[in-house]
Amino acid sequence: MRLADWEGLMLNIGIFVFAAFVFFIIYDLAKRSNAGKFGTIILFLALGLGLAAFVIKTIIVELMGI
Repeated sequence: MRLADWEGLMLNIGIFVFAAFVFFIIYDLAKRSNAGKFGTIILFLALGLGLAAFVIKTIIVELMGI
């Protein structure tokens, strides 16, 4: 396995771990603030949208080959 392959694999794993950690933080924030069901959904939509945009941008750039 070449170094570039290894770096690509670790980048994908790192992004997945980062996304999981962000969703854990959002869940913990909702739990500690007693947000309820609706508040938790709003938190995940509002805060998770930023992470989703980052991931979607990365996918689109890879597909375009830029």
